[in-house]
Amino acid sequence: MSTTPDLKFAFGNFNYICSTVSLTLCPLVGDADGIEPLCYSRNVKLADTLIFQPSTLIIHLIALVMTAIMIYHIRSKYTAVGRKEIIMFFYLYMLVTIMDLLLISGIIPTASNLYPYFTGVHLGLISATFWCLLLNGFVGFQFAEDGTPLSLWSIRISSFVVFAAVTFLSIATFQKLGPFDPMHPVALWVIFFIFNGAALLIYVILQIVLVVNTLDDRWPLGDIVFGIAFFATGQVILYVFSLDICNFAKHYIDGLFFGTIATLLSVMMVYKYWDSITKEDLEFSVGSKQNVWEVKELLGEDEMAGGGLYGQQQHQGPPGSGFGYNGNSPASGPYGQANFYEDRY
Repeated sequence: MSTTPDLKFAFGNFNYICSTVSLTLCPLVGDADGIEPLCYSRNVKLADTLIFQPSTLIIHLIALVMTAIMIYHIRSKYTAVGRKEIIMFFYLYMLVTIMDLLLISGIIPTASNLYPYFTGVHLGLISATFWCLLLNGFVGFQFAEDGTPLSLWSIRISSFVVFAAVTFLSIATFQKLGPFDPMHPVALWVIFFIFNGAALLIYVILQIVLVVNTLDDRWPLGDIVFGIAFFATGQVILYVFSLDICNFAKHYIDGLFFGTIATLLSVMMVYKYWDSITKEDLEFSVGSKQNVWEVKELLGEDEMAGGGLYGQQQHQGPPGSGFGYNGNSPASGPYGQANFYEDRY
């Protein structure tokens, strides 16, 4: 049987959430010593260093590899719409994963004086990632032409502003600066759940409208549905069933393990969706084997037209007979080919 906390879920309060799952901000809010989850994944000792959440750490490493692969494929689609915009989202997700890896695993220990600042940066990157995804939802509507300085820098600057604002708010809350109090982190709670959740919801709505109104193909809707299903499943496991999983697995894994997997799958579906709605102009692409093959095919057709069947017919006669390129016969066209079909048929 799982241990159920006596605390109840409350608006603006992390006590219930942090007693269920170990988030990076939990050691810094709710109490002078933070909030410790009632059940969490057991740690391992590696080179005289305790590594927390080892199973989740492996998933983070896998996420970094998969994100690098997705970025490579996005960069290889040279003429795809929104390529430069969407790649910012994946770079931000990679940074979030790296910060998550450092903080959750204990590589940066909670007792360190730097831990609150790294956590503030981590929360800022999370909000900037959701914001960047939201702005990518507008790219397909071409309010600003994709790839232009207006489109790129509006996303970069606004994402940086969100990152800086949330990072400052987080550090101010952890350090109890001004009106911000770690015992009552209401503003941080609103940013973490409402702001980020609203950005994701608006993005999904925008993409559904885009697919329904502008695309003939409805298959991309399946990518959206799977992405939302993965993300929602991960959040439910993370905040509802983490204690049950932890106790059932005898502390080897907890909800954070499955939540990280679900988040990775949802990010992969964002890539799959973007890839399904963007078409690359192969004529202007470079560096792709497929494109090189297509150019060779076109050259083959030209060669066949200039030196293949026509060329054989044109060079059958002696020079000046009218069948060569320099022939002056009235039956030949300006290139010695115009009346070929008349001669043949």
